[in-house]
Amino acid sequence: MNIQNYINGNFQNPIDDQWLDNFNPANGEVYGQIPNSSSKDVEQAYQSAKSAFKQWSQTSLEERSRILIKISELLEDNLQRFAEAESKDNGKPVSLAKSVDIPRAASNFRFFGNAITQFSSESHESVGQQAINYTLRQPIGVVGCISPWNLPLYLFTWKIAPALAAGNCVVAKPSEVTPVTAYLLGDICNEAGLPKGVLNIVHGLGVSTGQAIIEHPDIKAISFTGGTATGAHIAKTAAPMFKKLSLELGGKNPNIIFADCDYEDMLNTTVRSSFANQGQICLCGSRIFVERTIYEQFKVDFVAKVKQLNVGHPSEAHTNIGALVSKPHLEKVKDYINIAKEESGTVLCGGNEVVVEGYENGYYLEPTVIEVSTDECRVNQEEIFGPVVTMMPFDTEDDVLLMANKVKYGLSATLWTNNLKRTMHMSQQLQAGIVWVNTWMMRDLRTPFGGVKASGVGREGGFEALRFFTEPKNVCIKY
Repeated sequence: MNIQNYINGNFQNPIDDQWLDNFNPANGEVYGQIPNSSSKDVEQAYQSAKSAFKQWSQTSLEERSRILIKISELLEDNLQRFAEAESKDNGKPVSLAKSVDIPRAASNFRFFGNAITQFSSESHESVGQQAINYTLRQPIGVVGCISPWNLPLYLFTWKIAPALAAGNCVVAKPSEVTPVTAYLLGDICNEAGLPKGVLNIVHGLGVSTGQAIIEHPDIKAISFTGGTATGAHIAKTAAPMFKKLSLELGGKNPNIIFADCDYEDMLNTTVRSSFANQGQICLCGSRIFVERTIYEQFKVDFVAKVKQLNVGHPSEAHTNIGALVSKPHLEKVKDYINIAKEESGTVLCGGNEVVVEGYENGYYLEPTVIEVSTDECRVNQEEIFGPVVTMMPFDTEDDVLLMANKVKYGLSATLWTNNLKRTMHMSQQLQAGIVWVNTWMMRDLRTPFGGVKASGVGREGGFEALRFFTEPKNVCIKY
């Protein structure tokens, strides 16, 4: 499947006619090509967005809302098509894409289509001064949105939907590893009546296409989700240009389990929070800490459940673990398993590549559980981003808080306990942007999303996203 850039409402080849291979993770084969766009393509996309901005920024909230909700409806109408495309491009099970990724992408458009109609400005009467202040929330102009490969359409729309709702025009780049559903979105936008130039999708490498977006002098804001090192590079480039930045970066999230939890619920959820999407979710609980009194029982029960997970072709209904996204990523994850062994970690299950009959060249790996004796080891400090979790016991709240916070990341944390006092104390003390108690990945789109420390800058979601994609202007009138 060959794809094209989407600029000014039209599909077109890259100006320099340079292309990249697109691989199917399930069989390791090239199944299409994508544009390897240059700064020329980005400039063309920018000019298209710039030309569309005046009209779109002055389009009524009701009309913007109507178009975004129509995009949502069309995604739902094309659920199977988009789910199959996402699965083929990413390696995740079709069942996961159909139940999570594409419905969430549709929800993003619907949510922000509705939210913009409720996004109000503020006014303040200056009593005694005979003056009134009111604050306008105005769109920024042309903004850049760069999304990752793990939840391709899900996170792509999480950025562009609020940007469009707020009245901006967008130059967007999906990951070059998983570009297909972003490409398919162009047709949906045209069918929904999105004006030409309001959304432009340019494909290519981060070091060239992405770099051209972040260093463009007239793209005034950058929203990026991806690795921490890339986020640091973007900040180094964009901050001196005084661009607004929203950076959602890596995670090394603790999953803290106390003996007083609802054990079966915890056990089933922990399997999911460890290995959903092949562990390729920034919110996965990759470090499991278990209170010592139940540690041995948990170890036996958890490993038994993990061994029941089926690794297979993403299209098969019985598949729990699909293919990792790429060959280089598979090798990276395997390297970390070897590092764990060198650091005296004990592999309790998994750790090996899987050969799926008929798809022998696919990127498959067993879900892997590693017992470690210290939280100082590399596999507990560095983001692996694959189907690998570590586990170790703890004795006291203070001990586990110290270990949970002793990483450079601070995206999310999961806490399992029925002790209210402990819940309140630890939720306050955990260094994370999100704390889930007795659940995982339960999301309300109104709430702020993001991390602290090396996990990012700024927040997405709800009115936080609409605030990011607008500039406040205060007007003071004396009467």
